[in-house]
Amino acid sequence: MTYSLLKACSAPATSPYAGSAQFVDGKFRNPVRPQGMGLGKTLAVMWRFMFDKPADASPAKPIPVQALSRAELLAAPEGSLYRLGHSTLLLKLGGEFWLTDPVFAERASPLSFLGPKRFHAPPISLDELPPIKAVILSHDHYDHLDHDAVLALAAKTELFLTPLGVGDTLIGWGIPAAQVRQLDWWQETRVGALRFVATPAQHFSGRGLRDGNRNLWASWVIIGEQQRVFFSGDSGYFAGFKTIGERFGPFDLTLIETGAYNQDWADVHMQPEQSLQAHLDLRGRHLLPVHNGTFDLALHPWQEPFERIVALAAAQGVALTTPRMGERIAIGSPPPAQPWWRD
Repeated sequence: MTYSLLKACSAPATSPYAGSAQFVDGKFRNPVRPQGMGLGKTLAVMWRFMFDKPADASPAKPIPVQALSRAELLAAPEGSLYRLGHSTLLLKLGGEFWLTDPVFAERASPLSFLGPKRFHAPPISLDELPPIKAVILSHDHYDHLDHDAVLALAAKTELFLTPLGVGDTLIGWGIPAAQVRQLDWWQETRVGALRFVATPAQHFSGRGLRDGNRNLWASWVIIGEQQRVFFSGDSGYFAGFKTIGERFGPFDLTLIETGAYNQDWADVHMQPEQSLQAHLDLRGRHLLPVHNGTFDLALHPWQEPFERIVALAAAQGVALTTPRMGERIAIGSPPPAQPWWRD
């Protein structure tokens, strides 16, 4: 049931999100409130970003990217997945294409000349992409929701699936309301042959100084006829992963954030150890770590997320896959991790 259907069945409210248990006093919230950094720690982190970045926070050489074409994608077998960068993934399921958190911009920033700049070009251009059945959005941060990409995708995308409020942002940008479905946590909808469930995450939202937590954030369960996929979006580690695993697992593949972490914001971004535990909680069969490789969004070395998750997965016998940007993998039987980042 989508939120619009739920709203139609409820009493009138002063806010369109008043029926959501996550919406309190005009803002969305996590079940457990993150500690937050406070002004002093925030200023200290900003200083480190500007003046104390590690020398290897950026890759020393160009990142290998496997270029893609529309013809190649159309000919790809069912159950294919391509990593396009950061948390942008293209899935081919049920004979259709599905795209997560599309970011094709040069910078993950509101400014075209300032902010984190991407380390590699997308493996395929927006124009070259085939028709998209649905775009799946996790939240409204700039490294997950690209304004220009959304507008460019509108003509070739049937639906945009979003957490509450994010869809209203898209409608405000000019996306027709009929193309948008907004879901609260644990609500679900069916699109074509697939079932989508918006599941909890522990994060926050906002694209400016005055809109903090005005939109909801979510992870996503994607259920096809043959395979199940979990997409974490952004999240700190929390008990919700185990609940999701109990309700919808096991998953053939989990796409879990493993990058842009730091102890100063551990409540909203997982350390690699926590990413691995989330995968185990979800009862995943194969783990693909995302949210790394494309942008410099933290203070750790560029290769560190890959190296740490590889070592952790090996120690616990977890099947890990680390495709190059643009490389095709099979969702049900992805290849074992290859350390392309070392080259």
